[in-house]
Amino acid sequence: MHPAWSKNAVIYEVNIRQYTPEGTFAAFTRELPRLKSLGVDVLWLMPVQPIGTLNRKGGLGSYYSIADYTAFNPEFGTEADFVALVDAAHKLGMKVLLDWVANHTAFDHAWTTTHKEWYTLRADGSISRAIDDKGKETDWSDVADLNYSSQPMRTAMLTEMRWWLEHTGIDGFRCDMAGFVPRDFWKQVSDTLRATHPDLFMLAEWEDAALHESFDATYGWELHHLLNDVARGRHGATALTAYFARQDSLYRRSAYRLYFTSNHDENSWQGTEFERMGENHRPAYVLSATVQNSLPLLYTGQEASLSKRLRFFDKDTVDWSGPSLADFYGALFALRHTQQAVWNGPWGGKQSLLETDGGEQVFAYSRTRDSSTVVVLVNFDSTDATVRYEGLGAPGTYTDWFSKQTLTLAATQAVTIPRHGFRVLVRGGAVASSR
Repeated sequence: MHPAWSKNAVIYEVNIRQYTPEGTFAAFTRELPRLKSLGVDVLWLMPVQPIGTLNRKGGLGSYYSIADYTAFNPEFGTEADFVALVDAAHKLGMKVLLDWVANHTAFDHAWTTTHKEWYTLRADGSISRAIDDKGKETDWSDVADLNYSSQPMRTAMLTEMRWWLEHTGIDGFRCDMAGFVPRDFWKQVSDTLRATHPDLFMLAEWEDAALHESFDATYGWELHHLLNDVARGRHGATALTAYFARQDSLYRRSAYRLYFTSNHDENSWQGTEFERMGENHRPAYVLSATVQNSLPLLYTGQEASLSKRLRFFDKDTVDWSGPSLADFYGALFALRHTQQAVWNGPWGGKQSLLETDGGEQVFAYSRTRDSSTVVVLVNFDSTDATVRYEGLGAPGTYTDWFSKQTLTLAATQAVTIPRHGFRVLVRGGAVASSR
């Protein structure tokens, strides 16, 4: 069972280097009240450890080339600064996850000399670059592949993870490239750490139902890529029907799926949500945040319409002066906090698709849990759509969550959805938010 605090949680990914001009823990700590007011519950911090210098990419290097698992990048601040950040988040009722890189280290991590046998070695005895899940060497030239056939290395990795829980008070881990690491190691991590930290939260950057024996949540990459295609008209929204049917067959109702329209990888390498989704970035996020099993993610700067690809290996501070989307995201997060139908995993309602005559670019569904029902209709088309839906199981008086207008919905009825837009309609079931 997931920690109870996660039942209606929203995750926010923090890029410390780019968040403020200072790029420090202390500077980011000053942002916490604003994120709290936005409705953020969980902070996922990209790796904060020292970055390797050997084979470094760019001027500052990749967060994911870690030179020491139990130390702090001096560019960001000290251990005391980090603990102060965690403490401040906890006082505001927020949880903190640390990005954990278990698959590889920097080439100048101490283990490369003290325990070379802990790494994957080439035929000539040199340490290999990171190996992918197909067993082939990647082009990640700044990281060295760890060998999980080494039991002492596994023990050391688990010890390093425990250090963060006991010394800094974090609440869990987002595990980088989790599918590159053997599943039995993650089971060992989960069983061992949850024995002393029962509210530990584990998020896997991978899409594999089998990982849910160890992780609370896995990435929803397939839905993300599908939404990119739907937003650009390469697929009709009806393709989503087949996607959710597959999810029902693969994943348990209790499985959290991390859904998003941006994150650090997508922003830097594939483009902003505005590049990939155009005017449909908002209906795509509404869908991501309200579908069954969704654990929604917001990336650094999305609430300020971050419209550039942040450089990954160099300093590139977020421009916070863009048009604010805080009201949009804040309203969705308030919906998730107060309407039980759209809570996470087993606490939320089962999703029922609604039949519509709205064409290829309209997708509609409802979710009901006890007295709470939320109806979501999204329109990815460039024209307004008046659609007739069928099959609403909870007819009655509804409130449009964004306009606050009241309307009556029958089991079958016509509803207008704006171009590149959405309708979120709510009936009863409000609960007091703990945020």
